[in-house]
Amino acid sequence: MPAFTRVVPGSRRALRDDALFAAGLAVLAAVLATFFEDGRRPDLLGWGLLLCAHVPLVWRRSRPLTVLLAVIAFIAPYHAIDYTHTAAVPVGMVALYTVAVTGRPRRALITGLLVVGVTLSVNASMEPHQVAEVLRISGWIVSVLLLGVYVRIHRQYVASVLERAERAERTREEEARRRVAEERLRVARDLHDLLAHSITLVGVQTSVAAHVLAADPERLDRAAVAKALDDIADTCRSARGELRATLQVLRAAGPGPEGPEADETRGPLPGLDGLADLAAAARTSGASVELTVRDADAPPAVGAAAYRIVQEALTNAVRHGGPGITIRVGIGVADAALRVSVTDDGRAADDPAHTPGFGLVGMRERARSVGGTLEAGRRDGGGFEVSAVLPLAAGGSVS
Repeated sequence: MPAFTRVVPGSRRALRDDALFAAGLAVLAAVLATFFEDGRRPDLLGWGLLLCAHVPLVWRRSRPLTVLLAVIAFIAPYHAIDYTHTAAVPVGMVALYTVAVTGRPRRALITGLLVVGVTLSVNASMEPHQVAEVLRISGWIVSVLLLGVYVRIHRQYVASVLERAERAERTREEEARRRVAEERLRVARDLHDLLAHSITLVGVQTSVAAHVLAADPERLDRAAVAKALDDIADTCRSARGELRATLQVLRAAGPGPEGPEADETRGPLPGLDGLADLAAAARTSGASVELTVRDADAPPAVGAAAYRIVQEALTNAVRHGGPGITIRVGIGVADAALRVSVTDDGRAADDPAHTPGFGLVGMRERARSVGGTLEAGRRDGGGFEVSAVLPLAAGGSVS
C-alpha cells in the first residue's frame, strides 16, 4: 500500500493518481478471484460488487471515512454471499489504511473497534464456526490500522524535522546578514575616525606651513617650516600604518564566534595607552591639550571605544574650534564605569555651508557598542563638550 505523496488532496493530480491506483488494485482483485478458491467463484453479481468496491478509492485522500463506508457497502454483501474472500481483502485494507494515515490515532482506534466488533458480531450470529477465521482477519485489520498510524506519526516527525532545519537555516542566514551589516558599520566607523582625524591634522599643519611661508618671505623661518612639514609626514606615516593594520584585520577574517565586538579588541588601534599620542598629534596643529588619566584600567573593548571617542572629539575640536583652542581630556573610573570627558573653549562661528558628518553618530555608536551612553553639545560658557559613560563590565569577557 503506497504512502501518500505531497499531492494536495482533491486536486486533479491526486484524483488521477488514485484512479490509476484503484485500477491496478482492481486488476489484482480480479486475479485473486480467478486463481484462489476460498469461496464461490464470482458470477456477474460478484464481479459487479468486487469491481464497484474499487471505484470509491478515487476519492480516498479527500473523503477517507466516506470511502471506507462505500467500500464496506460493496464488500459486505460480497463476503455474505461467500464469493472468493481473498479477492476483496486488498480493497478493504487500503480503505482502512487511508482512514488511519489521514486522521488522528483516536479516529483509527474507533474505526478499528467498530469494524472488528461488527464483523465478529455478524459472523458469530450467522456462522459461529467461522469465529476463529474472523479473529485472524481482525488481526490483519489491527495491523493495517497500526501501520497507518505509524506512517502518519513518522511523516509528522519528518515534517517537523524539516521545518526546524529550514527555520535554523533562515536563522543562520539572518544572523549572517546581521553580522555582515555590523561589520560594515564597524569598518565604516574605523575608516571615518582614522581618515577624518588624519586629514584634519594634515590640513591644519599645512595651513601652519603656508602661513609661515607667506607671513614674511624676506625673513623665512626655515625651522618652523621644517617642523610643520615633519609634523605632516609623521601624521601621514601614522595614518598609513593604522590603515594598513585595519586592512590586514579585514583580510584575515570576518566576525568570529564571539561576534563583531570581539574584532574591536583584535583591531590595530591602541586603547587608553594611545591617548597620549592623540594629544601630541592635536598639539602639532596649534591646540593646547590637557590630558588627565586617573586610575584608568579598562577591558580592551571599552578602551578601544574610549580611544575612538577621544580621537573623534579632538578631531572635531581642532577642525571647528578656531585658532588657539584649549582642549581638556579627562579619563577616570567611577561607579564601575569608565568616564570620558572632552571639553574645549572654541568660539568658531557656525558655518551655514557646513554639511553635518557622521562624527557624533559614530561616537554614540561606539558608546552603545559596549553598553554605554554619550552626550555631546555646546557648553553654556562657550565651546563644546563630549561626555561618555562606558560600563567596565561590557568588555570584561573580551580577551
